[in-house]
Amino acid sequence: MRRLFTSVSSHREKMICRILLLIILTSCVCAATFVVNVPQSSYQAEEKHSITLEWTFPTKPDSSWSSLYIFCELITDQTVSFLYRVYEGAEVSESQDEEFAGRVQSDKDALREGRLRLNVSRLRTEDSGLYLCAVKNDYGSGSGRCRLSVNAAADLSQPQRPTESPQPDRPGWIILYAVMGLIGGVAVVQLIKLVLRHCFPKSTSLDSSSLILKIESEKKKKRLHYQWLLQLNNF
Repeated sequence: MRRLFTSVSSHREKMICRILLLIILTSCVCAATFVVNVPQSSYQAEEKHSITLEWTFPTKPDSSWSSLYIFCELITDQTVSFLYRVYEGAEVSESQDEEFAGRVQSDKDALREGRLRLNVSRLRTEDSGLYLCAVKNDYGSGSGRCRLSVNAAADLSQPQRPTESPQPDRPGWIILYAVMGLIGGVAVVQLIKLVLRHCFPKSTSLDSSSLILKIESEKKKKRLHYQWLLQLNNF
């Protein structure tokens, strides 16, 4: 029962805020001298960071603090959310929507000087949109708007693996590599010899000098044999 009553009360407060906001926006046409300015009409921020949005409005040094009314809301394509409200000079956090709870802080000193500075922390991509603030005091009423774009943060969930530097070879491996290189060199030499023997075989014929010596030897043998035969005939 208490939850139902709280929900109805919160809904009623939001409806009242919207009605008052509509009244302020309508009265802006009549109060042409009262202008709510935005020093920056567009903001860029990254998700999970914070940003300060600012509006300025006319005020009087002797104006009553209880005559200050401020209504700020976020307008997107899907919904409208209240993020900040001042009623009779006092902040009303109950009318703040749940998604902005604990994330919006205002500068009280700047507010007395006619500067509305709202710091939005722990930004989300859903915070992107049009921010409208309506202000009313003894001097008049008006509204100003600015746009905020929140970019998604880079995904750093997967850490990069460190590059492994190559380890120096041990002495045993160096000796093994040297022996294998030596064996490979010997095998290459033997292979080259086999190729040369196959391509350039040794000649079986004698060279010219050896042939001449052989012929001379044969002639000498025949001459001696002939002389021996002559000697036999004489006997």
